[in-house]
Amino acid sequence: MFWDRVAGVYDIFANIINGKTHKELKRFVADQIDTGDEVLECACGTGLLTTIIAPHCRSLIATDFSANILKKAKKNCAGYSNVSFEQANIMSLEYSDESFDKVVAANVIHLLDAPIKAMKELDRVCKAGGSIIVPTYMNKDSSGKTSGFAKTIGKAGADFKRQFTFTFDTYQEFFRELGYEDVIYKMIEGRVPYAVAVIKKN
Repeated sequence: MFWDRVAGVYDIFANIINGKTHKELKRFVADQIDTGDEVLECACGTGLLTTIIAPHCRSLIATDFSANILKKAKKNCAGYSNVSFEQANIMSLEYSDESFDKVVAANVIHLLDAPIKAMKELDRVCKAGGSIIVPTYMNKDSSGKTSGFAKTIGKAGADFKRQFTFTFDTYQEFFRELGYEDVIYKMIEGRVPYAVAVIKKN
């Protein structure tokens, strides 16, 4: 698996190559978390957002499909007693309906064959009145040109799906087509830009 292979070097990209963008992302996500929240994080990776969510919430379950990535995340988040780590598949989550106040899934939707199915799972486990937070790399610029980053990791084995040649406009359109209306969108510019959708589950 691609993400098993890159577990040891992903932090270099996150903290150095794209460090400024990730700092802004972490600030924005932290602002969405409240002290009493029970949070589920899907595709936690090496703990980039886990380390910023944990200090702001009551409890956090951080999950990923990759066992090697989870080992790295556990090491990076060793100082937080309110975090547990579980291997899980975002397409079929083994949690009860409406279990979490906040559900976070970063940098994964654009890699899935069935992103709508994944969104339905995130929605299912989120409590009514809670929020689903979906940060995603923009792998195309505003002119529709594929970024160097997308080309590079594509060659390395990560597959940006055809339907997710995202610009900020097409990113918003994806959630509108799913019927979400109460959504805050945030664009974070940088070497590899992010878009974030904060979806209120009504």
